[in-house]
Order: sequence, then C-alpha cells, then structure tokens
Amino acid sequence: MTKPKLAVWKFSSCDGCQLTLLDCEDELLDIAGAIDIAHFLEATSEIKGGPYDISLVEGSITTPHDRERIQEIRKNSKVLITIGACATAGGIQSLRNFADVEAFTSAVYAHPEYISTLAKSDAIADHVQVDFELRGCPVSKHQLLELITATLAGRIPRVPKVSQCVECKLSGTVCVMVAHGTPCLGPVTQAGCGNLCPSHGRGCYGCFGPKENPNPPALSAHLADLGMAPKQVRDFYRSFNAGAPAFAEESKSHE
Repeated sequence: MTKPKLAVWKFSSCDGCQLTLLDCEDELLDIAGAIDIAHFLEATSEIKGGPYDISLVEGSITTPHDRERIQEIRKNSKVLITIGACATAGGIQSLRNFADVEAFTSAVYAHPEYISTLAKSDAIADHVQVDFELRGCPVSKHQLLELITATLAGRIPRVPKVSQCVECKLSGTVCVMVAHGTPCLGPVTQAGCGNLCPSHGRGCYGCFGPKENPNPPALSAHLADLGMAPKQVRDFYRSFNAGAPAFAEESKSHE
C-alpha cells in the first residue's frame, strides 16, 4: 500500500512551527511510519517530487517569488494546511503593513533598488485556497499531531475555537484582569497555548490570533478603563497576529 506523501514548506518565518513538528519526537516516529515524508528540509535533505497528499506551510508571503512559489505548491498539493501565525495572519512581520515599506528599505539598505519585496506581509490564504489553518506562535504540539492524524483519517481536526478565557477557567487560573488589572488579550484570543501566560500571572499576548466573533471593541473599552492610552491599546493588538483582520482593524481604530 502506498503511503500518503507529506511535504513541509517554509516561507517568511522563524522555523518555530517546523521545530514544533520535530519536537513531537516519539509521536513523529509513528507519523513517519504512516506517511512518506517527501519534502521537509528542516529534517532531511532528501527531496521527492509531487504531487503531495498533504502540504504543511509555515511562513507568510512577503516577496514576488513567494507569491509564485505558493501557487506552484497549491497545484501540487491535494490538501494544503497553513501552520502558525505567519502563515495564517502574516506574522510579526505584518507590522510592515501599517507603514511605508519603501521608506524602510531606503533607510536600511545602501541600494534599496536591489530589494525585491511586497508592500505587505500576507497570510497564505490571501493568495491560494487553504484547506485548514492551525493557529499559534508557535503552533501547539498536541494540535499539530491532532491535525495530521485527523487529516490522514479523513476527518475534521478537533481544534478548539473558544477563547483563552475558557482555558483559564478549566485550569482554575484566576483572571489576571479581574484580580490584578493586568491587560490581557485572552477574551478575544483563540485557545490553544495551554494557558501559558495567565497561569504565570501575565496577560495573554494573543499568540493564537482572534477567536470566532472576538468583539475587540468591547475589550478595548475595558483596556481603556484599566488606564491604557489609545496608542498602548493600538500596539497591544500589534504583535504576533498584527495582520489578522480583527486585530488589524481594531488597532487602526486607536491611531
């Protein structure tokens, strides 16, 4: 029986989500036994041609070459899944979307005419059809394993779409905003990190991006009540998922 072929691709990113796959260790051995890892440069130099049954894509589209390459990958992939904040929302590099990229390149490079770049850092879904998005910066190891096994089994992955606040309640973590007045993006952020920051007394930084129907204006009003100035509220939304539409639109309303 022919094994399904898996390909892992990198665009503009830090490699963190690919490393999460490598961190699966024992589970990765089981995955490797069930699939043919045909293209994964982070793990092996061996490359097998497509078409591929599953393509995992990390990173955002930031150059004309990226834009062309993702089109080719889409053509050669039966299922294309984006992993991480860069691939699903443009990543931290989407901060460029709020500024003048030509001004940046002129200030940084002696010969900016040699720089080939796009004005924005885009999510993969802005350029090709994506079958599933896995959020996170980086993605959750457990969600990644669930994603791969579910895709191989032909079912929809069980990835929660509730807010980070639900994870806090399930773990018994006291709300840092209510108890200490600590600014937190938890109410508008999708769960997935395992309650990492609030469990250590810190507010959520929105690593997993906006949840379904997040209602950021309501949170922003509360952040203002906590004493945050408009510029601080604006910047609060501009981190790992600055390019996510819900966060980007809300941040612009505080300029």
